[in-house]
Formats: sequence, structure tokens, C-alpha cells
Amino acid sequence: MWAAALIIAASAAAATAQELRWGGDAEGGAPFVEADPDDPSKQRGFDVEIAEMLAAALGRRAVFVQAAFTTLDQSVKRGDFDIAMSGLEDSAAKRAELGVSVPYYQFREVLTVRAADRERIRTLADLRGKKVATLGATLAWEILTAAQGQYDIEPVSYEDDVHPYSDLLLGRVDAVLLDNVLALRAMQRMDGLATHDAAAATGQYVVLMRQDDTDLRDRVNAELRAAMQDGRLEAIFRRWQVWNDDQPVMYAQVVAGADSLLGQPGSAASPTPPDVWALTRRYLPALLNAALITLLLSCAAMALAVSLGASIAVGRVYGTSWSRSALTTYVEIVRGTPLLLQLYVLYYGLATVIRLPPVVAALLGLGLNYAAYESEIYRAALEAVPKGQLEAARTLGFSRWQTLRLIRGPQAFRYALAPMTNDFVALLKDSSLVSVLTVVELTKQTQIFATNLGSWALPGVLCAVMYLALSWPLARVASRLERRWTAPTA
Repeated sequence: MWAAALIIAASAAAATAQELRWGGDAEGGAPFVEADPDDPSKQRGFDVEIAEMLAAALGRRAVFVQAAFTTLDQSVKRGDFDIAMSGLEDSAAKRAELGVSVPYYQFREVLTVRAADRERIRTLADLRGKKVATLGATLAWEILTAAQGQYDIEPVSYEDDVHPYSDLLLGRVDAVLLDNVLALRAMQRMDGLATHDAAAATGQYVVLMRQDDTDLRDRVNAELRAAMQDGRLEAIFRRWQVWNDDQPVMYAQVVAGADSLLGQPGSAASPTPPDVWALTRRYLPALLNAALITLLLSCAAMALAVSLGASIAVGRVYGTSWSRSALTTYVEIVRGTPLLLQLYVLYYGLATVIRLPPVVAALLGLGLNYAAYESEIYRAALEAVPKGQLEAARTLGFSRWQTLRLIRGPQAFRYALAPMTNDFVALLKDSSLVSVLTVVELTKQTQIFATNLGSWALPGVLCAVMYLALSWPLARVASRLERRWTAPTA
């Protein structure tokens, strides 16, 4: 048996050694990585072709591993795959923590506006007091946050590169600052947009790997330089219609021996790794502000959930048969579908009917979702009140409303207090999902901080401490009230 196990393990190790496992995010779509429409089990895109080119040069077979874009650097660092590619931007923070290849594509951060605003809005200076969308934890996000004080711009962070442009058309934002590759794709996909060619900054896409894997880094660099010289990279980018005059200039520098173009004129990236404590002090006010947003949003959503949940519970206990059926259907639908899906439907799905502001959609999404769970708690609490007390109330001539208000309701509240507290703590944590609606709450701001720092260790600890500071006092108050109300009377 042991011999068979060893043979299986050796075979698996041999198979892995023949593979180049590369991480990417197919959600980013073309031209980087996307599912092949003819065979969704396969991927296509220029990063897919480059990964296959690198694998062939190494004598291996390219194997794609799906990972969220914001986790690619940390995943490759911990060894989930050999290399990461998905339009990953070069930065000093990445170079301090990871092995980074020579750049293989130079992009420009460009401004996209509605076609009607093309002449009126040309630069960030024309966007005073306006909302500008981008992806969080990117070079574009850093540019916008740096310009926030100078131009009074409101940066809006998105989780993907599709909704910024669709929201631009809907009028939710006034401009989008992103890579020219993404802007070109948006222009091809949507009518009514205009992109200015002038670059707010330039950056480069690179391949990431573990910092100690110097042999792999050197072989990847050698193959990328060879592909620049013999035209293979140009052919790949021309196939995906993203080749431009910026690339030959960059290729000449890389082939001449440049390993990085950080800090050159036109680049907004810092040439030196970030100082951990300096960056922490810089982000701490933003984290505290995000924590306040999380707390206020959670309190408001819980208030909505409690009031609506109590109404649903009373309706299911005292209502007519048709009202009970309708309320039960609502509860089952909400509990049976993911909160994230409900948020998407509220904010994006209903956009053609009603354009809810992000905070309003987040409040409604959390409140309506948790109302279903709260209603079950309150219904169970109402039914837990002894039947003898209800019969006594009827004997004394109490109306149904008086019985609920004076006898059944107060006792049910005591029964429901503990699970209510648990639900509030859960809602506090689930509020992190509203970042998909462009609300920069605590977890989203922590993610941006961690990406720019190049590590989740310190940001993760700070985020956990803040969540604990928000939830612990409430739990203590609820526990004290519960002990007080359940204490035996003399």
C-alpha cells in the first residue's frame, strides 16, 4: 500500500514539474484573459498566449489557475502557482516582495468621458467636484487619490473594469481613468464614449513570481527579451489589436538591459519601495474614515432590518392567509439567494428603471436581506411566549394590539435580543460586500492599503482590530441587558 502511495505521489510530482502553473483572473476579460466562447473550459487573450510562449521556452505545459485579480500577488508569493499574469502593473511594492520580470507591455492611463463632454472635459483639472471612476489598488487609483486634494475630485473605486464605463454612460460618474487597453475595449463595446489620448501617467505590465525563484525569473526575462527582438510579442499584441508606438521604444530599453522603467519621466510609480510605517500613517485616516462608514451603514441597515423584520413577523403571526403567504415567499426568496446577487440587482439590474445612489443601494440591500432573517427570529420569539398568558389577556379583555404591545412583544424582545446581537455583528462584517457598489468601506480600504504595501499582514491586523472595536461594545451591552432582564426577581 505504501509503495502504491509513493508511486502516485511521485507521478503527481513529475506531472507538476512538467507544468507551468500560471495565475490570472478570467473575470478581467479580453484582451488579457477570458473564457474562450467556443470552449469555456479554455482561456484566450494576450496574457494567455504569452504564458504559453513562456511555458514552451521552459519545456513545460501552461496550466491556468483562476484567482481574483487583487489576490494574484499574494497567491504567487505563497506558491499557489509559478507565475502570475493578468495585466499586472509594475510597482516598487511588488518588487520589494516578489520576483518581477522585465516589462512586456507599456500602457497609458487615459481619461474617458461621455462623447457629449469630450470638449468640455479634457484633463483631471476639468473635473473639479466631479466623480472619477477607476479600479481600486491600481496606478490609476493612486493618481486620483493624489489629485483629490488638488482638484477636489471624488475617486470612485470599482471591483471590475466593465461597470465604471457603464456607470459613466448612466451618469453615475463623470469620467473614468484607466489603462488605454481597457478604454479601447470599452469604446468598442459601448457607444457614446470618448477617450483622450493624453496620458496622465504611464506604467508597464509584468510577470510576477516568488522572489527566491531567481532561475525562473532569469529564464522568463531571457524569453521576453528574445520575443521582443524576433517579433513574437508584437505579433501577439497585433492579433489582439493593442499594439502601438509606445512598445518599440520600451522594447529598445528592455533589450538594452533595463529591468524596470519605474521612476522614468511620465511614470507615476515610485522608484523606491514604500516605507511600511510611513505608508501606514498615510492610510490610517482613510481606514478610520472607512470604519466610520462601515459603522454608520451597518447601524442604519440594522435599524431598517429590525423594523421591517418585526413587521414581517407580526404579519406572519397575525395576518390573513394571503398576507402570510406573500411574506413567507419574500423571506424564502431573500434567504435563498446570495446577498451579493441582491446588491448587484439593486444597483446595476435596476439602473435602467431607477438609479439608486451607491449608499442607498447598499443600505437597502443589507436592510432588506437581514430583515428576512430578523423576521424569523421575531416570529419564533413571539410564538415562544406561553399560550397561558395570551389566554389570560383575552380573558381580561385585552385587544390583539394591546396584547402584542403590552404582553407578547416585550417578552419576545427579550428572547430575541441575543440572536439580534449576533445578526448585527454578522451584518457589520457582511457590509464588506457593498464595495461592489463603489462604497469604500473598511475592508475595501484595507485591500487598497494591502495592495500598495505589498503585504496583508499589517493591514489585516489593523482591519481586524477595527472590526473588533466596532462589534465588541455592542456585544457587551447586549450581554449586560440580557443578564439584567433574565435575572430572577425577589
